[in-house]
Amino acid sequence: MSYTAKIGPSILNSDLACLGAECSRMMDCGADYLHLDVMDGHFVPNITFGHPVVECLRKNLGPEPFFDMHMMVSRPEQWVQPMAAAGANQYTFHLEATTNPGALIKDIRHSGMKVGLGIKPGTSVEDLAPWAGQIDMALVMTVEPGFGGQKFMEDMMPKVNWLRSQFPSLDIEVDGGVGPDSIHKCAEAGANMIVSGSAIMKSDDPRSVISLLRNVCTEAIQKRSLDR
Repeated sequence: MSYTAKIGPSILNSDLACLGAECSRMMDCGADYLHLDVMDGHFVPNITFGHPVVECLRKNLGPEPFFDMHMMVSRPEQWVQPMAAAGANQYTFHLEATTNPGALIKDIRHSGMKVGLGIKPGTSVEDLAPWAGQIDMALVMTVEPGFGGQKFMEDMMPKVNWLRSQFPSLDIEVDGGVGPDSIHKCAEAGANMIVSGSAIMKSDDPRSVISLLRNVCTEAIQKRSLDR
């Protein structure tokens, strides 16, 4: 198995007035990557930020942090080149937002970014399957996209489990309501990229939360490897 446990704080849950400093704080606390939520007010009701903010963060933070862009936008094709130019590392779009996933995957790849493909809770995991061999990461939403603070949807775990059984080496990300109370379910199902918002960002000791999440995932990966 070629995948490892990676923890990505969702920076939308940070103090947005100090975004650069908050990103640095998360990396200093042991984050493996940063999860940046882009919302356009169409695909989801909320609006967050776009590529100008990403460009500023990249200039401020330097080349090291891996930016996983979660593009909750209705026209993901439109923002591939701007995000690549801004310094994004991975472009994660939603299957529900495009009529031509194959062309978009190629466009993202040609731009030099990794490709992530996400599905909402109401979308069948089988709909993602035809593209799994062409992407770097599959994102299974464990809440409805667009709002923070929602309750973790445990009934999404069979999707993660199915993906892991069908695509053993694929990076599988979960996002929404994930923290110390729900990480065991995610890890046991086979998720290895863990997005966590308030559980990390609002913690008095984010380093210990990141470490806990990673340790649980690593143990599950090791156990899965032994069981194979």
